[in-house]
Amino acid sequence: MWAMNMNHDNSSLVQTLLRQTHFEPEWTYNMRREMQEIVPNVFLGPYLVASRPKRDYLQSQGITHVICVRQNIEANFIRPNFQEDFVYLILDIADSLNENIIHHFGTVFEFIEHCLRSGGRVLIHGNQGISRSATLVIAYVMQKYNLSTKDALFLVQSKRLCVGPNLMFLNQLNEFEPIYKAKQQQQGFNQQDEATAMYLPHSFVDPFQPYLHIQNPKF
Repeated sequence: MWAMNMNHDNSSLVQTLLRQTHFEPEWTYNMRREMQEIVPNVFLGPYLVASRPKRDYLQSQGITHVICVRQNIEANFIRPNFQEDFVYLILDIADSLNENIIHHFGTVFEFIEHCLRSGGRVLIHGNQGISRSATLVIAYVMQKYNLSTKDALFLVQSKRLCVGPNLMFLNQLNEFEPIYKAKQQQQGFNQQDEATAMYLPHSFVDPFQPYLHIQNPKF
């Protein structure tokens, strides 16, 4: 499987992340019916773990937020069952080769980060926890830890072996990698510019404007 080859530069980071949460060395078929902690406080699983009989279980695991991934036609059996107990994000996503899942990556990242900043724990689930929800978790891990698609997929599959995004979702993850890295680089440049501006001598006329020495000014 192509996903099992890590980039050398990130291999130590991935191994560190694997050790930060429970790691089950031997995967069994029944484990696909459970949720797994992929990175600290971020869980991936099937709808079964968010169904009506599972409220006490989710609370015992400290879950505070849930991302429910479903298509409109699945709304009758994939439901946000505990909206009085957990904060929900409900996404309309089909497990289809025509689905534009990349459109949701930013929303999911912000939702998870808000959860973690508040000290919460989040479960991301679709129907089986294999393709749609797994793709969203992979995209989150890529952004959070600055990983390639292959390394993020390796990490998620190491915790939940049944993960298998459809081919178009994998293509969109590959397309997303240079996009998020360019965005992070731009944010880094902006932060550097802001830090530089703080240490420039400022204009006596406008204290909020940096004073720039211009040679041979023209009036």
